Amino acid sequence: MNAGSYYEPIDEHRYKPTAHASGAWDPAEQHFSPLGGLIVHAIDRHLAARPDNSLVLARISFDILGRLALDECEIQVETIRPGRTIELIEAVALIADRPVVRARAWLLASCDTTAVAGGAADKLTSPEELAPWPLASVWPGGYIGSLDVRPVAPPQPGRTTAWVSTHLDLVAGQTAGPLASYIALVDTANGIAVRQPPTDWMFPNVDLTIHLHRRPEGRWTGLDTTVTFGPTGQGITATVLHDVTGPVGHAQQILTVRPQP
Repeated sequence: MNAGSYYEPIDEHRYKPTAHASGAWDPAEQHFSPLGGLIVHAIDRHLAARPDNSLVLARISFDILGRLALDECEIQVETIRPGRTIELIEAVALIADRPVVRARAWLLASCDTTAVAGGAADKLTSPEELAPWPLASVWPGGYIGSLDVRPVAPPQPGRTTAWVSTHLDLVAGQTAGPLASYIALVDTANGIAVRQPPTDWMFPNVDLTIHLHRRPEGRWTGLDTTVTFGPTGQGITATVLHDVTGPVGHAQQILTVRPQP
């Protein structure tokens, strides 16, 4: 039985974050990871309302426009490029009536390409064979405290491969789909392979882009992550995404790197 959720529904489009959604850089803000999952949950609900739902999400990009206060949020979703084989969906998250995240998702037609599938990396060691790692020893916040993190090998500065899961629901009283639940953990990648202590340096991401070649399954999100800092204040967190049966895609985050004030 789950002990809680990251969000509680207010009405059809509005949600209240719980303390479990609080951020790592500032506990008075939302961690982006569960909010990203909530946006995908809203997209899923938008798509479920129509009779033909044969397209699958292949790419989603999130642009973080401002501070994600730990406050009630509204998710607006619209189809901006309809199509039978290719479709573009846009979702906007608002807090206090101000857009704070804008997401765009490309949906593509699904067909059987098993005969030509290939090119992905090897699968990771099963999370059931690995010991937990207390990520809360590196980061504060309710979201980080809600996670079960299991590294495949000892974490290194700028390089970590780990499994992430949670016992919490995404939205209280609502069943989130496997994609929303999976994506709700992907933004954790920027916190598992820190190059510098977050007490000395800030490196928040201003975006998250996910490309998928296969729909993820199961309760574990696998993150094979490399973090690079450049010489002029920019960085990149690049991740190969896995589920327990193998790779499912890639994620990229652009970072703004600067000393802590």
